[in-house]
Amino acid sequence: MALYDAKEKRKISENFYFDLNPESTKQMLSSHIPYQDVSTLSRSAIFSITHPSPDIYLVVKLEKVLQQGDISEVAEPYMKEEKVTCHSLLQSKEKARASAQYFCEKLGQHRMPFAWTAIYLMNVINGASSLERDSDRDSGRSDSLDRRSSALMGQYDSFRKKSQEIGEALTDFRPVTLTLTSFFKQESDKLSDDDLYKFLADLKKPGSVLKRLKYIPGSLKFDISPCPEDPKYTLTPELFRVDPYPDDKGRPSKECVEFPVHDIHKPHVTYRNLLYVYPKGLNFTNRQGSARNIAVKVQLMDGEEQQNAMHVIFGKSSCPEYKSECYTTVTYHSKNPDFYEEVKAKLPAHLGDNHHLLFTFYHVSCQRKVEVAPLETPIGYTWLPLFRDGRLMHGDFSLPVSVDQPPPHYSMLHPDVQLPNMKWVDNHKGLFTVSIQAVSSIHTLDEHLDRFLTLYNAAAEHRIPARIGNFELELKRAVSDLQLAKNGPVIHFLHLLLDKLLALMVKPPLINGDYLNMGQSCFEAIMQIVRRLQNIMDMKCDQHGRNASLTSYIQYACTLPHPEPAPTMPSPGGPGSYATLGRPSSLNVIKSSHQRSNSDPDLPNSNPGSPDPDNAALSGPNADLTFRQQPPEGSMPNRNKKMVHEEVALMWVVSSGSIRELALSNSWFIFELMIKSMGEHLAQAERLHGPRKGRFPGSFTEDITAVVAMITRDIIDRYNRDWGLVKGLNASLAFFASDCFSLMDRGFVFQMIKHYCKAMSSKINSLADATSLITLKLDFLRIVCCHEHFVPLNLPLALSPCGPCSPSPSSASLTSFSSAGSMLDKAMFTELSMEYRLHHFLVGLVLADLSTVLESHNATLHNKAINCVRNLMSSHDMDPRFKDTDTRSRVACLYLPLLRIVMDALSQLYDPNLHARPSPDDVAGIDQNVAMVIAGSSIYGNAVHGHDDSNSKNKKSQLTREDTRNMLMCFLWVLKTVDKRQLRAWWAELPMPQLNQLLETLYFCVSNFEYKGKRAMQQYSLQTIKKSVDMKSKLEDAILGSGSARSEMMLRRRGTPSNYQPQQQPQQLPQASPDKTPGTPSLDLPRLRWKKEQTHWKQNADQPDGGRPRAEAEVDAFMEGQLAIEVNLIVLDTLDIIVGVVQSADALQGLLSLVLRVLLHSLALNQSSTVLQHMFAFQRSLVSKFPELLFEEETEQCADLCLRLLRHCSSCISNTRSHASASLYLLMRQNFEIGNNFVRVKMQVTMSLSSLVGQNQNFNEEFLRKSLKTILTYAEADVELQETTFPEQVRDLVFNLHMILSDTVKMKEFQEDPEMLLDLMFRIAKGYQNSPDLRLTWLENMAAKHSERNNHAEAALCLVHSAGLVAEYLNMLEDRQHLPVGCVAFQHVSQNILEESAVSDDVVSPDEEGICTGKYFSELGLVGLLEQAASSFNMAGMYEAVNHVYKVLIPIYEYNRDFKKLAFVHGKLQDAFTSVLRQEGKRVFGTYFRVGFYGAKFGDLDGEEFVYKEPAITKLPEISHRLDNFYCDKFGEEFVHTIKDSNTVEREKLDPEKVYIQVTYVEPYFDLYELKDRITFFDKNYNLRRFMYATPFTQDGRAHGELHEQYKRKTILGTSHAFPYIKTRIAVTSREQVILSPIEVAIEDIQKKTKEVAFALAQEPPDTKMLQMVLQGCIGATVNQGPLEVAMVFLAPVVALGETPTRHHNKLKICFKDFIKKCGDALHRNKSLIGPDQKEYQRELERNYHNIKDKLGPLIASPVAQAQMNAGGRKSGKHHRRDKEHNRRPKSSASQVSNA
Repeated sequence: MALYDAKEKRKISENFYFDLNPESTKQMLSSHIPYQDVSTLSRSAIFSITHPSPDIYLVVKLEKVLQQGDISEVAEPYMKEEKVTCHSLLQSKEKARASAQYFCEKLGQHRMPFAWTAIYLMNVINGASSLERDSDRDSGRSDSLDRRSSALMGQYDSFRKKSQEIGEALTDFRPVTLTLTSFFKQESDKLSDDDLYKFLADLKKPGSVLKRLKYIPGSLKFDISPCPEDPKYTLTPELFRVDPYPDDKGRPSKECVEFPVHDIHKPHVTYRNLLYVYPKGLNFTNRQGSARNIAVKVQLMDGEEQQNAMHVIFGKSSCPEYKSECYTTVTYHSKNPDFYEEVKAKLPAHLGDNHHLLFTFYHVSCQRKVEVAPLETPIGYTWLPLFRDGRLMHGDFSLPVSVDQPPPHYSMLHPDVQLPNMKWVDNHKGLFTVSIQAVSSIHTLDEHLDRFLTLYNAAAEHRIPARIGNFELELKRAVSDLQLAKNGPVIHFLHLLLDKLLALMVKPPLINGDYLNMGQSCFEAIMQIVRRLQNIMDMKCDQHGRNASLTSYIQYACTLPHPEPAPTMPSPGGPGSYATLGRPSSLNVIKSSHQRSNSDPDLPNSNPGSPDPDNAALSGPNADLTFRQQPPEGSMPNRNKKMVHEEVALMWVVSSGSIRELALSNSWFIFELMIKSMGEHLAQAERLHGPRKGRFPGSFTEDITAVVAMITRDIIDRYNRDWGLVKGLNASLAFFASDCFSLMDRGFVFQMIKHYCKAMSSKINSLADATSLITLKLDFLRIVCCHEHFVPLNLPLALSPCGPCSPSPSSASLTSFSSAGSMLDKAMFTELSMEYRLHHFLVGLVLADLSTVLESHNATLHNKAINCVRNLMSSHDMDPRFKDTDTRSRVACLYLPLLRIVMDALSQLYDPNLHARPSPDDVAGIDQNVAMVIAGSSIYGNAVHGHDDSNSKNKKSQLTREDTRNMLMCFLWVLKTVDKRQLRAWWAELPMPQLNQLLETLYFCVSNFEYKGKRAMQQYSLQTIKKSVDMKSKLEDAILGSGSARSEMMLRRRGTPSNYQPQQQPQQLPQASPDKTPGTPSLDLPRLRWKKEQTHWKQNADQPDGGRPRAEAEVDAFMEGQLAIEVNLIVLDTLDIIVGVVQSADALQGLLSLVLRVLLHSLALNQSSTVLQHMFAFQRSLVSKFPELLFEEETEQCADLCLRLLRHCSSCISNTRSHASASLYLLMRQNFEIGNNFVRVKMQVTMSLSSLVGQNQNFNEEFLRKSLKTILTYAEADVELQETTFPEQVRDLVFNLHMILSDTVKMKEFQEDPEMLLDLMFRIAKGYQNSPDLRLTWLENMAAKHSERNNHAEAALCLVHSAGLVAEYLNMLEDRQHLPVGCVAFQHVSQNILEESAVSDDVVSPDEEGICTGKYFSELGLVGLLEQAASSFNMAGMYEAVNHVYKVLIPIYEYNRDFKKLAFVHGKLQDAFTSVLRQEGKRVFGTYFRVGFYGAKFGDLDGEEFVYKEPAITKLPEISHRLDNFYCDKFGEEFVHTIKDSNTVEREKLDPEKVYIQVTYVEPYFDLYELKDRITFFDKNYNLRRFMYATPFTQDGRAHGELHEQYKRKTILGTSHAFPYIKTRIAVTSREQVILSPIEVAIEDIQKKTKEVAFALAQEPPDTKMLQMVLQGCIGATVNQGPLEVAMVFLAPVVALGETPTRHHNKLKICFKDFIKKCGDALHRNKSLIGPDQKEYQRELERNYHNIKDKLGPLIASPVAQAQMNAGGRKSGKHHRRDKEHNRRPKSSASQVSNA
């Protein structure tokens, strides 16, 4: 069996032979097979497929022992259907057995073709084969056509996948068991490979011609599976055993050699020397004599006698491993047979001219004759020499056949040569075709490589052929021609080639007394080879573009030439040679001065004692190279002392033109080769432990300096036009500098780096946009700083050893300055001073670049610079050499300037508080940043969030979240690692502003590392995935072109219709809810690539966030939690250090406020119980040390602390509750000890609990009650305060808190009913009318709830009410002219504000202790509330209210001369007024509904009516459905009934067991006098107290009737407060009804239509569609009966009877006149707007208009005009008709109205 690629028509594996016959059958061949080796008993094979293809077949061919008869005759017994008697069957079997026995004994060593079959490999891989799996089902008369049925053929195209996908499938498909039940009979005239490829192609066709082939029943069972990682009992193709090979008993598996369709680009690393011989065909048609039943014997000879036949031909199956001959199969009675034989031979390592292949042709006698006849008769001979001109012969050959045996010495000649006295068949024509294929790691099979290696060996062995005149020229030509060699051989023999070229370059051969000048030629050839490997696409390269084969060569395979240790060598002609790689070692060497080059004699030489003239050679590629040195005969002046690294460096320096470009493009290879050579040289010379300064000669360091300068100059000059090359150059140079630290003098390496950085910085400073160069410089430093001895290179502080030092210090290290004490005494070592950068060179470069990059606006540069520092610190932290605390502290001291860099970058740090939703404690209607401003000292400071417009141009760009976290991690690592005593000493000398910055940085640390939970992390991951998917989609659209023919073609290829419109992506991913994991983003299905790992049904099993495995998500969540713990503990330690500094310096007492704010912020975030325990301990310590801080100075922070402690008192973790309760109790106790009462803490605790209850409904009431009980227990057990009033005050406080908690129970009941929840909060706030602090707290809670529901107007009113309350009490404290005089100043904002009027002074006084002490009861607090209110009004679209709010604020700003704020306010006012103008006619406000509740189950709501304010454009079914669903869930669907009409509810008729809801749409109602003041749309939607809804009815109880009986009831409702209010529903307090008669109803209808026409006419610019729609509704043909019917019902009787019209009749006439007038104007306007296509439509409208006008004319005329018309008689009628015709002519609408 073997693998075939039908598409390429190539055999892609060698044959695997197997024998499944039982031992009894094998015994029949015992006379021909002496023994069986175990290796030939193999029944399993391992095939490799490097280039997968969808057209690969596994072909199985069956052979049998040769017997008399054609294949068809021989196969006939196997194909018969046994329908005979048992006796006949028995006779037939005995006859067949006897025949087989005879032919096995006679012809046992010969075979004949018998049958074949093919298995389509893709069917096996895809599991689509119709062959049976894991079973041996008998399929009756099925043949191999079953495997290629028409159904499968139709699916064939579906199996044609990309090569990569097929390759993946080949490694992980399920093991399959196949049972073949039939085989194709082999046709004797179709044995060639071409015939086989045709058969394989026919397998794909449904109507295959293969159906005409005959089949042979049989059973063959296969097990096919991916190869395991470590198979047992495996033999290589050379029959070597592969570990593991447990014992000798197992049946082995054979590896089969692959014949890849394309070259496998891998160098040879193992010995393989195999030859495959394929006899193809023989044509003996014209040969005289008996020439049938032909067999070909193949032998590999190393002489011309039979005993010279080599025992190297591999056996097939059930035979010896090796044989000396092999026979082809025999085709019966064929004189021109085809062969498919594969003869595999093991080539000897050394081939000579006498090695050849001998082919002997035999006639095999198959007849069963009694007389003795020769079994094999030779009928021809031919041969093929294997080795000619130093090359192995391979390829296809057509050889002549000799009738006689070859003459002596025939092997030296080719059979094409006409030898004398030889008889050839058919006149010496090529009759025998054979193909030779070699798989060898010895023979290159390429003429160019063979020629080079032959000449190299000739030079190495001093056996230069005489036919070569100029050997140097020939050798150079051979080296140059290497670029013409094929890629495959070059890569296969890469190691050998490079070794030989390097040896030629460093040790050129000595020919006729002259060294060959091979340096430049070899250098160029090496570069050409390297470039060729780099350009081959399918060869693997790393991220820096380094080829894997080349790197493995340098690291493992290269054999670099080095000088011999002996100073002198034998003279020329002496025995021995320098292995086979370099020049001969017999060359003499004399001692002389150092030579610059041993391979380029054109370079000038230097004499001993003379100055080194090498600078001339280093001056550039145009140096004078004309001088030629002539060394003395038989000597080589120190040329064998030249090293590879020295020669390569020199060749690079003097290179020019294309060679120089090649070297630049492959610089990494040159540098790594130099480093390899340098390391080997030092190791062999035993200099690794010697001084660094003397390791390399000065000329080499000069060359390196020149190379570095050259590359730096190229980087600077070419970065714009050749970015890929420059990036590779930069990385290569960086790696080289890093490697040089281990080998060269480190001072010299520092100079290299300094030169590079200086040149780059100079260029960067001269450019406006130097992003590319900065990127290169950062990459350079990142690579250089990865050195293992990075820390010792930077000379860390103090004298104690810092980890193991380098085995040999550099001169710079030995002579450099090192401090004996702590360098922290000098401030320059805590910032980027010049002294710091000189002492810590590399760290100084990294930190200086970080500081510079942070000034730029490029996020990519930020990321690179920050990651460089982070990676360095990560390596230090993981380094086992720095485990010791003192050592690690010294390492961290290197990064002390980083603290200053981070503090200076505060304004750039990512702030989660501005980019994410605030925590539950911070969610409020009042923004917390405003609250900080109110307090007077923001934690951020002016440098962080001061929005100064004047400096907007110089504002630094913000860092991303990831960059901020990485930089803060570095900051925290330094704080954690540096010795605390050193930090305390340093910070004690810092000024106050810098310590403020330090605390602000700690604030950012706590914020950025808060643990958000797994769901939040998954959501962040989803957002990242969605961004990448969106970018991918955009890129695809850009490439394909949206809507282009190509995109449509791609859609068709995907099976998508061209009009397909993918589902729109959501603008925002769903937010994670408490009980629901966020869903995966909706991806466009057509954009999904067909990859197994991306299919929908395989993603969600183990990937909760749609992108990562669950286990990885769990690990990430755990790591995030641990990181949060570590960060907070470091921050606490740092705060403790700062508190210690403050205690020792009275001038720094102001820092305590910021320390407390950082602590409070930490307590507000999600923290672990471990961290909370330490935080509470620190808080208690801080309050104990500085009690006046809370109770006298930072009173607003006391409120925040109480809120945080109360929240943790409700924790479900007992340990957290215990610590929080203890902290709260000690807070009360310390407040009491100061003034014998704790009114302040009592008020703050009460307000905090109210805020907690109102804002956060998720806290646990039960646990909070337990904590309150614990506090009460503490108070009762406190012995020291038992004689005071403290325990009693604590009991009173706890009682009040329990009362507040009771409200919590009710609020939780109405958590899903926002209206009831706000009503309850409103009642609670109302109850605190005498406690302004608590009322303000509950108003704040209500504002927060409204903000959550996007009720911005109500949230703004809550803030205005809060501002009114504050203004009242500020007015009571002090009357100041610029402040508002209580609530009266806000009545223009809202009529409801007066309810905030302060109670009398005898009840509540703001001077009392604990009263009005909140942060909002101040001028700044009032300003903050009003600014927030203006912002909310602006979001609500109520721009006029914004003006009223700012009218209160402007006097305050004017008084304070705050011109910046005044500019801001007037800008906001301009925006507001502009919005009013821009949105005129398009503004929408709330929609109002009357809702009535009826039923005892409603409780307090029974019989109550409310007016609900809903969002704009809310429909009646929407609110009805919402209320219905809510109460159905609450009471049950069967108990809730919705009243559909708006009639008065008769409660006595309702079912007492049910509840009823009546919802009616209502409109604002205004009296006529109100409309004079309510002019604008805003006026008609603000401060609304009265609403109206209409109910149609008739006298007989029906809702609707005829026009003359249709009545309407108008119900006018009055509410307790005006809308908008601090609630969205207000109770109805008054009701009045107005009943309209039928004629009044008609008047309203006509007036409504007239208003619609007037509104359409008033549109600017005109709206044609609206105008035509209104006209169609008023005078269209289908609606003419509407107005006419009204006139006929109410006006016609009056006119007909001559009655005096009433007031209503006259009013209706006036309405009709106005209606006709407006319709005429509308027609005129429409005529001026329409185009030619609507002329007919206009004429139709005009006809309808005249029709309705003529009919209405007599009904709406005045009584006098009516009398005149009646007296006119017929004449008047004629005139009327004439006028009517006249009026039908085109006239203006105005004239028509005047005629009427």
